[in-house]
Amino acid sequence: METCFLTGGTGFVGANLARLLIEKGFHVRALARKGSNRKNLEGVPIEIIEGGLSDEAALKAGCNGAKYAFHCAADYRLWVRNPGEMYKSNVQGAVSVIEAAAKAGCEKIVHCSSVAVVKPRHDHRPADETSEYSSETEIVSHYKKSKFLAEKEALKLAQKGAPVVVVNPAAPIGPYDIKPTPTGKIVVDFLNGRIPSYIETGLNVVFSRDVALGHFLAAEKGRIGERYILGGENITFKAMLEILADISGLPGPQFKTPYSVAYVFAALDSARARLMGSEPLAPLDAVKMAKYYMWFDSSKAEKEWGYRPVSAREALKSAVDWFVKNGYVSKKIEERMKVCPS
Repeated sequence: METCFLTGGTGFVGANLARLLIEKGFHVRALARKGSNRKNLEGVPIEIIEGGLSDEAALKAGCNGAKYAFHCAADYRLWVRNPGEMYKSNVQGAVSVIEAAAKAGCEKIVHCSSVAVVKPRHDHRPADETSEYSSETEIVSHYKKSKFLAEKEALKLAQKGAPVVVVNPAAPIGPYDIKPTPTGKIVVDFLNGRIPSYIETGLNVVFSRDVALGHFLAAEKGRIGERYILGGENITFKAMLEILADISGLPGPQFKTPYSVAYVFAALDSARARLMGSEPLAPLDAVKMAKYYMWFDSSKAEKEWGYRPVSAREALKSAVDWFVKNGYVSKKIEERMKVCPS
C-alpha cells in the first residue's frame, strides 16, 4: 500500500482529503500538533505524526517513503490579533513542509494555496490563473498576503527542482468545517438568524469534496510548477442566501446594506474588538474584500484533469446537513427548518 503525507488533516479541507485518499487505497499519515482537536479524524484509519510545521523530525517521519505530500495546513482567519503568527505558520510552514517532502523524494508535492492570491477582475468576469498581483502591497488582509507569499515560495522551490503543484481552492463548503471557516460561518450565521442584511458581492462556492478530489488530481495529473484554480459555481452573495433559505425553509434577509455603511460599521467594530480583546462581528478586511466579486474560472483543471465540480446548491445542502447534525444550529431553529438531516 502506497503512503501519502498530509498536513492540516484535522482541519476542513484536510479531513475531506484524508477520507478521499483512504478511499483511493492509500495509507495516510497526518501531521497533528500535540493537544490539537482531532475530532475530524475520529474513526478514520489514519496514522498520526505528532508535531508542528516547524518540527523537522516530525516532517521527516511523515514524508519518509511517501509517494505524495499534501500541504493543507493553514491559519485561515480574516481577523488576527498577532499577524506575525499567521505569516510564520502560512509562509515558513509551507517552506518547511515542501523542503522536507522534496528531500524525502516524494513524487509530487501539492501545495494548497487559495484564490485569495488570484487577482479578481474589476468587470465581474471570472479570473483565471493568469490574473496575478504584482506584489503583496496590492492585497487586502494579512491572510491573503500570507497565502500570496507562501505560494511565491512554493513556486520558487518548484523552480529549484521540488516537484510542487499549486492548487487554489475558492470558497469551500461542506462537511468537517469544524471551526467553522469564514465561509462556513456564513452558513451557520444564516441558519441561526444572524444575517439581517446582505452586501452586494459575489463568491465562488465549491464543495469541499471537490476540493479534496482536486488535490488528488493535482498529485496524479498536475504539471510541476503550475497552479490550478479549484472552483465551483460563481454566484452573488444574495443568491447564496436565497439558496440557503430554500434549502432550510428559513427566511433570508431582504435588506441590502450599502457598502459605505458596512465599511463604517466594520471599522468601528474592528476597533472595538481590538480594544476589548475579542473578535469583531464584521472584520474590516472581510468588508474590503466584498468590494470585489470573487469569481473564478476553473477551466484549466477541467481541461487538463477532467475536474467537474458540483453545483453550489449541492455543496450548501451538504454543509447545512452537517452543521445541523453536529450541533451548530439551535434546537429551536432546527425545529422550524423544513428539511432536517437524517
